[in-house]
Amino acid sequence: MDLQLKDRTVVVTGASSGVGLATARYLLSEGARVAACARDAGRLSAAFDEFSWADKDSIYLASCDVTDQDATNSFIAGTLNRFGAVDGLVCNAGRSLMATLQDTTDQQLRDEFSLKIFGVLNMVRSARSALNASPHGSVVNVNAILSRQPELRLAATSAARAALLNLTHSLAEDLATEGTRVNSVLLGLVDTGQWRRRFEEADSELDYEAWSAGIAANRGIRLGRFGTAEEVAFHIVSLLSPLSGYTTGATIDVGGGVGRYV
Repeated sequence: MDLQLKDRTVVVTGASSGVGLATARYLLSEGARVAACARDAGRLSAAFDEFSWADKDSIYLASCDVTDQDATNSFIAGTLNRFGAVDGLVCNAGRSLMATLQDTTDQQLRDEFSLKIFGVLNMVRSARSALNASPHGSVVNVNAILSRQPELRLAATSAARAALLNLTHSLAEDLATEGTRVNSVLLGLVDTGQWRRRFEEADSELDYEAWSAGIAANRGIRLGRFGTAEEVAFHIVSLLSPLSGYTTGATIDVGGGVGRYV
């Protein structure tokens, strides 16, 4: 199926690994132009080396701290200088803080909200005019099922994710009058580098597949496994497509059945 993304410019944050990198790969395969950022420019560049099949003129890479408005302004300015437009924005930069409230410092709580809220809001502010100038402007916020189903061991992250979901709905209503759509993808457990590192730190006698399946069972994931970054990327790219032109303020749950909220 042609998703009608050829020659459209899409910004992807947190693109050096995991869901962000998989989304960039999918977009490039659809013929889109990708402006990708991450905090570590070296890691970002190394990750994109795998795309030897892609047109290098369709890729713009830069370091960017999405919690810094000046940095996001500079990154979007660079994107516009390179491609002349921004048609889509994927706000994917994020992390999880594994800690209960009792074990979370005030600064850690502030940092979580700064990344989850300002990491999105700064990018939207910087790209808003360009998105509104596009005939198919679209924003996809990569969020988590934690936003609706909090976990005590991820207390600060759960709270920040809930705030982001609320913000996403406000942005959807606000930007709709300008022709830009805003939607969310809510993740469950996804097989990314973060989980691979936790597996190595666990020093388990099990192999990764058995170890992760045990976690999936313990977390109540009905499909019995972690999701893949590619499975998430499919939904992100689908929401960016003009074929989803009548969808805004929506959330897609990509969690293998872990969501138990109504």
